[in-house]
Amino acid sequence: MLLTTAVLTSAGCGQAAAPPDALTPAAAATAADGCPLGEAPKRSLRGLWIASVVNINWPSATGLTPAQQQAELRSLFDRAAGLRFNAVFLQVRPTADAFWPSPFEPWSQYLTGTQGVSPGYDPLGFAVSEAHARNLELHAWFNPFRVSMQADVNQLVASHPARRHPNWVETYDGRLYYNPGVPAARQHSADAIMDAVTRYDLDGVHFDDYFYPYPAAGQTFDDAAEFAAYGSGSTLGDWRRGNVDAFVQTLATRIKQAKPHVRFGISPFGIWRNQATDPLGSATNGLQSYDAIYADTRKWVKQEWIDYVAPQLYWTIGFPAAPYDALVPWWAQTVAGTRVQLYIGQAAYRIGGDTDPNWGDAAEMPDHLLLNRQHPEVAGDIYYSIEELLANPLGFADRLREDFHAHPALVPVSPMVPGTAPAAPGAVTASRVSGGVRLTWSAGGGAAPAYYAVYRADGAGCGIEAGRNLLATVRGGTAYTDPTPPPVGQVTYYVTALNRTHHESTPRGTTLQ
Repeated sequence: MLLTTAVLTSAGCGQAAAPPDALTPAAAATAADGCPLGEAPKRSLRGLWIASVVNINWPSATGLTPAQQQAELRSLFDRAAGLRFNAVFLQVRPTADAFWPSPFEPWSQYLTGTQGVSPGYDPLGFAVSEAHARNLELHAWFNPFRVSMQADVNQLVASHPARRHPNWVETYDGRLYYNPGVPAARQHSADAIMDAVTRYDLDGVHFDDYFYPYPAAGQTFDDAAEFAAYGSGSTLGDWRRGNVDAFVQTLATRIKQAKPHVRFGISPFGIWRNQATDPLGSATNGLQSYDAIYADTRKWVKQEWIDYVAPQLYWTIGFPAAPYDALVPWWAQTVAGTRVQLYIGQAAYRIGGDTDPNWGDAAEMPDHLLLNRQHPEVAGDIYYSIEELLANPLGFADRLREDFHAHPALVPVSPMVPGTAPAAPGAVTASRVSGGVRLTWSAGGGAAPAYYAVYRADGAGCGIEAGRNLLATVRGGTAYTDPTPPPVGQVTYYVTALNRTHHESTPRGTTLQ
């Protein structure tokens, strides 16, 4: 994640902040049954990034015991589920290392404090199991080319591939990187990632914004020899972009061949190119990822190499160099007509204090979510990072709990992922008990579903299409107790079955007097 605004110029692009009435949600849609939907959509990706590099989020420090590490992660997952999030994005390859027993790379130093030393358990396997137990998707977050946060290759464990293949490695801005221009280095990174894909029950493979390193003043990324060897007939910029393109396309193909249900997504820097540079670009005036880090994210969307894109729109509404309210519609237009889903990367870490004083306004982040509703292409949000959000800056976590996340949400179905809805559940029964209304049901025929969704119809008789009617998702059981049913009168409940790619069955219902 890019944690600074320094890459943005101070010059504005003349875009004023949106007036308050521009942030009013679009008119409520109407469900197939004719019932007006509530403001919050029934399906929305609600994600949190969990960073492990330099122990930003988890583990909180090196050298914790396995029990301490596991307790920390359980607590993070419990709190995420308690705020009705439905996905976590866990960093498992922060610096060409591994949070699982990889045959390709050493154990991460951020587990034990010493690279190559086993933590005594399998953190990725543990994380997948614990996330799924709470019906949270687990997207494994990999850094493709960063080797070390320091510049001395000899500080790496002796068996590290970077020491065995020094021709793969470049030093830049005090860090070590695999050179994307070296085909063998790209192959190695892809192989390391695919090892996790094939061995674990992942829901997604995730990259953030690091490809070629961000520019550092007065320094040169020394890939002249590789450009001479492989870049014939191309400019340096086009060759570098081609290297990253090749890596993204190759990995996309390999993931779909191995596990078609695993989604591949990238969270790029929020600006592809500025409109002043390229008429296809956004109304911004900041660093251009296409030119600075050689990430042609727009191409990846248009070619449908990725299942989702989650641009890091870490700026406020009306921010001169990169207005949030200019970038959301640009990205919405970019994904329009493709099968690629759009999630918005949100800067929870900036709420309450930043060089931009607008982050001190408690309404800023809620206004982001209201603005998103004007663009149906926006299918959810991911927040950086989990600890900053859970700290409830300016009461934003409370606002999620009470308003935007007042009800659960199902993960949107990806148009690029195959899947068939399971059979409807068997008969549903409902009875009033001391704790509310107890629902039970039986499994339907065919393959077992991944989980169930439970709905309670409102007074107008609206069914499962209304997001406000979704009470809970249930994984690993066929019962649920509604703790807050209407005290008297008729109430209707519905239960549906969903597969692991979130395709939903027809409902099975029951009415209780």
